[in-house]
Amino acid sequence: MQHAMPPLSALRAFEATARLGSVTAAAHELSVTHGAVSRQLRSLDEHFGVALFAKAGRGLELTNQGEQLQRDVGEAFARLRDSCTQLKRDVEDAPFTLACPGSLLARWLIPRLDRLHSELPEINLQVVVSENEHAFKRSDVSAILAFSAPPWPADVEVIELIAEQICAVASPRLAEQADPEHPETLFSSKLLYTTSRPQAWPQWANAHALDTALLDQALDAGQGFEHLYYLMEAAMAGLGVAIVPKLIAEDDLRSGRLIAPWGDIETSARLCLWLPRHVTQRRSVQLAEWLKRELDDTLLSR
Repeated sequence: MQHAMPPLSALRAFEATARLGSVTAAAHELSVTHGAVSRQLRSLDEHFGVALFAKAGRGLELTNQGEQLQRDVGEAFARLRDSCTQLKRDVEDAPFTLACPGSLLARWLIPRLDRLHSELPEINLQVVVSENEHAFKRSDVSAILAFSAPPWPADVEVIELIAEQICAVASPRLAEQADPEHPETLFSSKLLYTTSRPQAWPQWANAHALDTALLDQALDAGQGFEHLYYLMEAAMAGLGVAIVPKLIAEDDLRSGRLIAPWGDIETSARLCLWLPRHVTQRRSVQLAEWLKRELDDTLLSR
């Protein structure tokens, strides 16, 4: 005597047919053909050794054995549907926590948070500060927004949003002392940089074909800061010329608090939205699309 469970697909076909009263309706709900449902029903008859449906005119009706199975299977599938619906609701209602560096949060995202909440209220966005890509070690982090360069880790899904551009910025008073046509003139000012991005000034100098010996001397006399936020504050206070991502300086450049007369260069880094692989959700896609629109608007307004 066969005691094994029949295939779940066959039980789904049976439950849908019994509930809807029609093979055609069941096939439509399950997105399969009429013949596929009929084959699943026949396989159940063979499995149990008894007919579960009988012809009634041009339709079907449950046999006594079919009614017995329908009571239990119908209740089981109803509980499964309720459980899946509740789980999906719980996931979508839970806060979507975005981790990003403090400078990016303060200088670019916070001025746009009100619009983000207004346009995507269903995301229930929460933001936390993280200065590196290891934020996924926190169980509550849903995504990371950060500048980073490939290759990407294999265990994350990376959505590239915009190429990174860096520029040398200074207060208006300090910038007046340098000649925009001769970028090397800024070496007479104190160079400011973040200790986490020592390669930024060399990248900028190489792109402008500047003397690396002069750069090294200027950096020896320069000043490093642990965080980009402090670096920009120092630049606005007139302490020197800072090398920064243009996106983060965007609002300060537009307001005139900072000036970048020497232009910008593109690096290999990208502003990316990092997502746990295999867990890409509707809210992640919505957030990525919103960020792309905002970044496009930023580029158009330059």
